[in-house]
Amino acid sequence: MKILGLDSSGLVASVAIVEDNDLKGEYTVNYKKTHSQTLLPMLDEVAKMIELDLNSIDAIAVSGGPGSFTGLRIGSATAKGLGLALGKPLIHIPTVDALAYNLVGSRDMVCPLMDARRNQTYTGLYRFDGNQMEIVKPQCAVGIDEIIAAQLPKEMFLKACDRVIDNSGIFAETMIQIDQIVKEL
Repeated sequence: MKILGLDSSGLVASVAIVEDNDLKGEYTVNYKKTHSQTLLPMLDEVAKMIELDLNSIDAIAVSGGPGSFTGLRIGSATAKGLGLALGKPLIHIPTVDALAYNLVGSRDMVCPLMDARRNQTYTGLYRFDGNQMEIVKPQCAVGIDEIIAAQLPKEMFLKACDRVIDNSGIFAETMIQIDQIVKEL
């Protein structure tokens, strides 16, 4: 099965083509342009690079949130337009679940964190049994103070906090606070 994946849920936009669990092409941009300016040109470039006929895809997967409201609308509208034009089904991918799935096969509990602004994070709890992902706690918005107060096991933060993209500095400072708590555990 050949799937076109679109993600515009955050600051970074991505387009990927996967066929039978094999990544054929991917384009990721973290630039000052809006996703409405980058998503279709990125798709066009990937399609040219891997000589993809868009009619050959079987489905279109799109990040469904949480995330940037405008980014999600742009991604959904792009996916829906392509789906209608090509007669292809859409697959909704929960953003936090997708972040957790980056650690497929991990033996530790996984707790991805995504900046929701205003001292909030989008998060969830996951564990894996081989390639099967179990959702322990579904994605939700939680105050960063609640995460700090919970003092969750160290291994969850080691997996979740290795990359933070932030413009305001607030989330990064909170991540430093979490890191200090993790060191004490």
